[in-house]
Amino acid sequence: MNKKVIFFDVDGTLVDVRSSQEFIPESTIKAIQATKQKGNLCFLCTGRSKAEIYSHILEVGFDGIIGAGGGFVEIGDKMLYHKQVSKSAIYHVVDFFEEHNFDFYIESNGGLYASQHLIPRLESIMYGDLENDPEARRKKKEAPNHFINSLKVNYDLHRDDVNKICFLEKEGFPFENIKAEFNLEFNVIHCTVPMFGNDSGELSVPGVNKASAIEALITHLGIPKENTYAFGDGLNDIDMLEFCQYGIAVGNAAEGLKAIADEITDDIIDDGIYNSMKKHGLI
Repeated sequence: MNKKVIFFDVDGTLVDVRSSQEFIPESTIKAIQATKQKGNLCFLCTGRSKAEIYSHILEVGFDGIIGAGGGFVEIGDKMLYHKQVSKSAIYHVVDFFEEHNFDFYIESNGGLYASQHLIPRLESIMYGDLENDPEARRKKKEAPNHFINSLKVNYDLHRDDVNKICFLEKEGFPFENIKAEFNLEFNVIHCTVPMFGNDSGELSVPGVNKASAIEALITHLGIPKENTYAFGDGLNDIDMLEFCQYGIAVGNAAEGLKAIADEITDDIIDDGIYNSMKKHGLI
């Protein structure tokens, strides 16, 4: 089979998140649409759940989604599989984080559910001092952050539809302490969003990762591994780049990912994805 399948991480790879309002570079959109016209397949392969995959991403025209870091695989409008956090595990993490006043949010495919003080903290980080700085208020009005605006508040966080949980760093709680608390129930990794802090992290279903999801997907589709390509930027993309035949780090990627990648392309804002896809004859 000559059909190729290309996997795209979202944050920092497909989507530039370095400004308050995320966007996909036009050259990346052009490359994806051109390779699809050649009969190739394009899939998102992201830590995001469906509630954080906004319309400006879906409108590009992907063939499906690997989401929640491999927690679910969707081909077209059909779910291949979906693994979720157990009820006992979600009670443990919510009760612990609320007791210790963590800022966190719950990810499900139906919504992103925020803890009590998360949004004010994120607004302070993203916009600045909204109460005293007119420039901060202007930024919020003219370039509202997609993620902050998608968060739901005042919901009971003891849910039964959870893909994963993300938490911001908290002074006095090193990441390793959080890992020790939850490593029997969750896969615990550092978060790749810089503004969340060095001791921030993600709690997901054990045994779930991008590589295992890609393997399940290509097996289902009957596409050989030698026809797989992956683009990423973060350390949580290592397993994806190592599994696929061609693992490509974008120019703005973390140095640790560049070290294991088969090749390094240009920064996404400098047409990195387009340039690499052209080099490989995908467009």
